[in-house]
Amino acid sequence: MKITRVINNNVVAAVDDESHELVLMGNGIGFHRKLGDEVDPAAVEKTFTRSDEKWVRNFKRLSEEIPYEYMHMTNEIINYAQLSLGKELNEDVYIALTDHLNFAIQRVRQGVVLTNSMLWEIKHYYSHEFQIGQEAIAIIRRYTGIEMPVDEAGFIAMHILNSELDIDMDLSRLITRIIQDVLNIITYHFHIVIDEESLDYERFVTHLKFFIQRAIHENESKIWDQSLMDMIRAQYLESYDCASKVAAYIQKTTPYRVSEEETIYLTVHIQRLQTSSRRIGDEE
Repeated sequence: MKITRVINNNVVAAVDDESHELVLMGNGIGFHRKLGDEVDPAAVEKTFTRSDEKWVRNFKRLSEEIPYEYMHMTNEIINYAQLSLGKELNEDVYIALTDHLNFAIQRVRQGVVLTNSMLWEIKHYYSHEFQIGQEAIAIIRRYTGIEMPVDEAGFIAMHILNSELDIDMDLSRLITRIIQDVLNIITYHFHIVIDEESLDYERFVTHLKFFIQRAIHENESKIWDQSLMDMIRAQYLESYDCASKVAAYIQKTTPYRVSEEETIYLTVHIQRLQTSSRRIGDEE
């Protein structure tokens, strides 16, 4: 790899042997280096494939304003998140999360603690991302000696979720509200108590997140043929009725439409969830 631009002591732009443009991060990777110099692979801590000018400009600003150890710390948190989730996150999360953590650490040092008004919802609907947020707090403690409040685990979880779904904070809040309302619809429709510790609940909320995301982006699930859809409607009539209520709610309260295929897909997940839940009035 050869350097095409030295952004600062810890960040350089480069091209690889296939002429792909990259941004490389590493402690001292750009120190006393110049255009055309070969990059020592051992000095590279993180390789970014994003090379558009706006992203590079924001990354440059961040790397000049924030201690390098914070960038290293954020990279460790994101690596842990990707390993835990089993997926790559959008590279925008490196900028957003590093920037957020820098200000969060400053706030806590100044004795200013922000309350996360969505903490309960995050814990319940995004338990995996919240667990990542808790691990992030442990990593921050190791790097800085600062004990972050539990609210911060929720904020970090939302950044991870946004990167998973490739959405902004406003849409993330909307999705959280929709999930809460959909679960209420299901609870009242079937008169059930949903076990929030069950695997079926976790699977359902995971499906719901991506179901809503597809509605937002108008991407339909294309896995059903007509005969199978007809069979599911007939076999799971009550769950289909509930799924139709959910679709109507989403279309009434948001600008997004829900296709019949997505309603069928939701029917299958509602059927599984309500079957494993306890009916209100049943014995514990």
